[in-house]
Amino acid sequence: MDLIQVKQRFGIIGNSTKLNNALETAIKVAPTDMNVLINGESGVGKESFSKLIHQLSGRKHAPFIAVNCGAIPEGTIDSELFGHEKGSFTGATDKRKGYFEAVNGGTIFLDEVGELPLGTQARLLRILENGEFIKVGSSVVQKTDVRVVAATNRDLLERATQGKFREDLYYRLATVPIRVPKLAERKEDIYLLFRKFSMDFAEQHHSQMLELSAEAQQLLVNYPWPGNIRQLRNITEQICVLENCPLISAQILQNYLPVAQPGLPMLLGKSEGYGDGMSERDVFYKVLLDLRKDVNDLKKVVFGLLEGRSDVGMPTPMPQSVPHNLYEPTPNLLNGGRVEQEQPIPVFISPAETEDDVDFIETESTQNDLSDLSLEAQELDMIKRALQKNRGRRKKAAQDLGISERTLYRKIKQYELD
Repeated sequence: MDLIQVKQRFGIIGNSTKLNNALETAIKVAPTDMNVLINGESGVGKESFSKLIHQLSGRKHAPFIAVNCGAIPEGTIDSELFGHEKGSFTGATDKRKGYFEAVNGGTIFLDEVGELPLGTQARLLRILENGEFIKVGSSVVQKTDVRVVAATNRDLLERATQGKFREDLYYRLATVPIRVPKLAERKEDIYLLFRKFSMDFAEQHHSQMLELSAEAQQLLVNYPWPGNIRQLRNITEQICVLENCPLISAQILQNYLPVAQPGLPMLLGKSEGYGDGMSERDVFYKVLLDLRKDVNDLKKVVFGLLEGRSDVGMPTPMPQSVPHNLYEPTPNLLNGGRVEQEQPIPVFISPAETEDDVDFIETESTQNDLSDLSLEAQELDMIKRALQKNRGRRKKAAQDLGISERTLYRKIKQYELD
């Protein structure tokens, strides 16, 4: 089956070189039993590639299942993938087949494979190497014949250097890597996709098919589309439903395109001190910690002025009155930046007091700021505070921290807080 026939059969729109290269690789590898790793941003259509590979393989009449690894809680993912025996854990009232047993002879698509816990990665590696697995709560080795197609929007080799993904598993999964280009790299396909979606939605909603002015077409093609094809499809449907005029001008189209925010936390390039081997969350933590360090440096300058020092590098005189009890609350780094009622850190004291009366009280939080600014220490401290505040109730603690309960379980295990 050639490229044009594959596009017609699976409804793939586009003629860009990068898309064609990805499709040609998928067509060539489909008849084999080789494992495939599909790389690409969210919304580019990675699952469509997995279905294409399955349908063009010798397993097309066997089962196919897509599993979102990032949506399954860490405590149950082994049971979901490999099954469990009756009584193996609380709530296991009966035996259960896992996906690898149920799809025997077929294909399993592991989306967001980079989110798998390390323990589950070891089990998956054994299946890829020997076709063997053991159910949760069992000691019997079982066999399965499953082809694995995995997908990720992360750099798995970078995660491997951080100890978050097994390097040997990466090379097993990426026997044949396929990179699906993002929509911004397929500018010649954007208007074609818009026309296809417009025709589909006009028929679905019984409305007129949309037409774009020349300026609107230019705006559509030059927009960065961070949500890729999924975002383009949603915006096209919005315009079809909400606009009565079939000719869409650039001004009308602009109302439906979100304005790109250039600031934090999106870091597209590498700036000094950031980006090398750091996730977006780690970069966000570091920015906040650097901000706290700057505040501490400012406090030292202020106290130096109050003590009459001349070498503090502040040429401007102190005001006659400085607010008393002006505090900097400790930011909750794991709670999306929301401020909790925690022990305050004094920033200024009244200059009306004499030098002998000046008493800077270093709280435990302040000492931690000056002695240990590592991300791990700050993260551990925040987790301990949340657990103490909620008396060990992990669900409540996770809500306060602004993270999922699964992530909190993983962090508790990582820091051995049990």
